[in-house]
This record gives sequence, C-alpha cells and structure tokens, in this order.
Amino acid sequence: MDAAELAARLFRARREVRPVAPLTDEFPSMSVGEAYAVQRELVSLLLGEGGRVVGFKLGLTSRPMQEMFGVDEPDYGPVLSSMVFDDGACLSVSGLIQPRVEAEVALVLSRPLEGPGVTAVEAASAVGGAVAALEVVDSRIEGWRIRLADTIADLASSAATVLGSRVVGLAGWDPRLCGMVIYRNGEVMATGAGAAALGGPLRAVAWLANTLAGLGERLEAGWFVMTGSLHGAFGVSAGDVVRAEFDRLGGVTVRFV
Repeated sequence: MDAAELAARLFRARREVRPVAPLTDEFPSMSVGEAYAVQRELVSLLLGEGGRVVGFKLGLTSRPMQEMFGVDEPDYGPVLSSMVFDDGACLSVSGLIQPRVEAEVALVLSRPLEGPGVTAVEAASAVGGAVAALEVVDSRIEGWRIRLADTIADLASSAATVLGSRVVGLAGWDPRLCGMVIYRNGEVMATGAGAAALGGPLRAVAWLANTLAGLGERLEAGWFVMTGSLHGAFGVSAGDVVRAEFDRLGGVTVRFV
C-alpha cells in the first residue's frame, strides 16, 4: 500500500468532485494506522494549496456509530482554515459530492493541551468556551460505501465547518446537558444533547489530547475541537437552509446553493 498514492487519489476526488471506489475494496486489510498515514499525506496536499490547521474534528463518537463500524473509539482529522465558515454562510453544493449535515458543540482552547493522562476536568481548564457549530460531512468514496479505514483516510469524511458567532464560557453549566434542535427548511430533523458525543464534549477533548500525545502532537491555544455529532447526519441539496439551535449557545445557520 502506497499512502502517498492513495492520498493523491482522494485529493483528486475532492478537486474534481468525483468519487472513487472504497480504498478498502483494493486494500481490505488496511489498518487504522495505515489509514491515518494516508490522512497525513492528504493533509499535506491540502495545505500545499494554502491555509493552516485551526482545529480538529471527531467522528464516530456515538455508540451506535461505533457499533456500525465495529470499533470502540472515535476517529479524528484536522480542520483546515480553508474549511471554516461563519454563521449564515452560503455553501455551493457544486463543490460537494454527497453532503450531509451534523450539529455539534465546538470547544475553543484558551491554552495548549497536551496528553497523556488528560482528564475531562483538565480539559475544562484549557477550554475558553463553547460555540454552536454545524459540520458538513462529505465522502469522496462512492455512495458512502465506507469502512473505518476509508473514512479515516478521507479526512474523517469532513468538508466544511460553520461556527456560530458567540463563544460562551463554561462557568455555571455542563456542556453534557446542552440541548439542541436542528432544522432543515424549518422542519425539525433531530434533537440531541452534548452527552451524545462520547459522553460529553469535555471527554471528547480529553480523548483527543491523549490520542495526539501518542504521535508527539498537542492541541494548541486558539484551536477548536468539533466534539462529535449530537444526532444522525442527514443529506442536503441546493436550496436547503439548515439551522441548529442550542441551549445557552444560540443558533447557527448554513445555506446551500
């Protein structure tokens, strides 16, 4: 398996908006470690076009999704500045293959956080606040026919992040209990709470810091962490307006054109 060649395949799929066959069709025994090697090569290619790493996203943070993929922990991928948009952004579906939307709690770091051994309490001390967020996920794999290694290699199936306009401090409330309702064109699509993501957003950040420590990396001040979907992702098309409303955090909206 050539990680650089597979990364180039995914990079072309993103640029040409044309999906490719699952990598695991060709390499059915691809390990998690090998998939992250492909992801790192893909990130290098994307950074070559400009931008920088501004945070991370977690996926597979809910028990049902982990059971679907036969795993017992999340996956992750860097978020690049070129993928981040402000509340109310208009995104063109012409640059996406098979987009879906998820509502998440994003946590913003006020100081660096480095594992191993980070607890949720220690993560809380490094978090400056929480932000309402929407993640647009997209797969460069045909028909979302993904196994775990496919989604890891494909930047954890990420495409865009839309952040709300307010950073809310954590004093006096627990993000595990943060309720959320998400709408598509005014229709309720799902509800959820912060605890849906790995038992709570702070636990998710702690898990990520400890996992990155094994690679000699850390979370930097100013970065944010997308802590995982609070519900099942749903598809979107041109003309759709998606809005999520969170307890304490307010709302965040994205429009598709």
